[in-house]
Amino acid sequence: MTTSPKDHPTPESASDTLATRLGAHLLPGGSGTRFRVWTTTAREVGVRVNGVVYPMPALGDGFFELVVPVQVGARYLFLLDGVPTPDPYARFLPDGVHGEAEVVDPHAYEWQNTGWRGLPLSDCVFYELHVGTFTLEGTYRAALGKLPELKALGVTAIELMPLAAFPGQRGWGYDGAALYAPYAPYGRPEDLMAFVDAAHGLGLGVFLDAVYNHFGPDGNYLSAYSPRYFTDRFQTPWGAGLDYAEPHMRRYITGNARMWLRDYRFDGLRLDATQEMQDDSPVHILRELADEVHKLGGTHLLLAEDYRNLPEVVTEYHLDGMWVDDFHHEVRVTLTGDRDGYYGPFRGGAAALANVIDRGWVFEGQEWPLEKAPRGKPAGALNSPSFVYFIQNHDQIGNRAVGDRVHHLERVTPAMFRGASMLLLSLPTTPLLFQGQEWAASAPFPFFSDHHGELGHLVSEGRKKEFGHFEGFSGENVLDPQAEATFELAKLDWAEREGGEHARTLALYRELLRLRREDAVLKDRERRNLSAGAVSSGNGGDVLWVRHATQDGARVLLWNVGREAVDAESLDLPFPLPARVFLHSEGREDRTLERGEAALLGSGA
Repeated sequence: MTTSPKDHPTPESASDTLATRLGAHLLPGGSGTRFRVWTTTAREVGVRVNGVVYPMPALGDGFFELVVPVQVGARYLFLLDGVPTPDPYARFLPDGVHGEAEVVDPHAYEWQNTGWRGLPLSDCVFYELHVGTFTLEGTYRAALGKLPELKALGVTAIELMPLAAFPGQRGWGYDGAALYAPYAPYGRPEDLMAFVDAAHGLGLGVFLDAVYNHFGPDGNYLSAYSPRYFTDRFQTPWGAGLDYAEPHMRRYITGNARMWLRDYRFDGLRLDATQEMQDDSPVHILRELADEVHKLGGTHLLLAEDYRNLPEVVTEYHLDGMWVDDFHHEVRVTLTGDRDGYYGPFRGGAAALANVIDRGWVFEGQEWPLEKAPRGKPAGALNSPSFVYFIQNHDQIGNRAVGDRVHHLERVTPAMFRGASMLLLSLPTTPLLFQGQEWAASAPFPFFSDHHGELGHLVSEGRKKEFGHFEGFSGENVLDPQAEATFELAKLDWAEREGGEHARTLALYRELLRLRREDAVLKDRERRNLSAGAVSSGNGGDVLWVRHATQDGARVLLWNVGREAVDAESLDLPFPLPARVFLHSEGREDRTLERGEAALLGSGA
């Protein structure tokens, strides 16, 4: 079944009608393309379309507008007082952020899977992927071909790392410069739509990582049109703050969110580093974004990456959930003993893991030692799905000198990694996997970029400086992010899944996700039904227990994070040990747990 836009309507914001959008927009009925500009820096504005320059009449208040009888495929640039200037509202930049834009019709794609209405957060198992390294080809179309594999794995929601156009031929995407234009090396806009459409046809949601706290250092032209988009009232780690109180910047951000959800039919957004979205407006930009996202048709979700541990991100700003670094850090310290950098304040071990599971996060008002200031508030008002937990993500891998994953480290045995995976996927919190994690992929994920000239050199040196307090970030150990070979290292080897520890790990992930989906107790997402604790044995055993009890029965996860093997029967637990072994991380049916191993025990249905 195909559909046209009128068959699948979504409401427009009163401040975001077709007639008032900046940039280039096709008019109904094939009557041409409306070009519209707002600027406080130029007295004369023109548009160069297919090599022909057209003066644009002034409408007052900095607006210029002209309808030109051109259609899809026309190439254009604006001229500000005669200076050719790329369009920061461009919908596609086939030649990169410094080139001409292409007029596109966002409604031309014929959607096939029109009955899709989204996923509740409680049903989400996120799978974070980077389009450029997920496959050898590094395109939307190639990634589309892998969607059946993700469906078979058992994840339910794909999260794409940022797609807003950025400079060069490779990068992570967090230096986006033109937010409305999908990154051209991955494919055309209709290729991205086809990816989302195919995912929906398989019952998979698709989310996008959106960066609304800064722009990349190269290729953003907003300030050429008006310096009012930015402010010196705030500073971010990446430069001047965005002025969300300026109506045009605010509309640039909220309109962009609506575009991804309305035109590309994404199911939601993950907002990067929301602690840096500083706003002194009467209504915080995060609250307005949440309101805009939630009033669209179907189920749309908004998630935050925010290390501050503030429940009001959900309770007051009305986002749906947050990435929780504290859980990752406690698991990381447990597995590796790392104590450098931001791992220093975390203790690791069974008791620390039990604490973060019980509390939701660790810091809830205590002093954060690295800043000598309090961090966080208690998370009692939040239910389990609002906590997005992970044992790997792009940052926690890429923030290492060579981008090595946790299971690459000599200290982390395959059994220890599988034990951590058992914990992650048996909790009622919302889990996130990073591409290839499900088979303990051999590919690292180092930071990579493709900036020109001196900027590229500064990026390379900046990485060493930024993470100099981490082990391995000294001298020649750091991979050069500008080298193409660094990018190539990150590409997944899908063939390796077929044998050895890779296949063993993949089988465990599939079974864990099946249980999470089908087991009567593990399907429950109520935080009040969860408890956790730690128990030690005299021979060096240190065991985390996590109990999930509902009217359908109880499930108990035991994870031995100590030095020596333990017999589950010998543990002094505050409840009777269930009789049935549902799943052992190493495939055994007994109750012995060697170092790093985990077992899921159960009673009832």
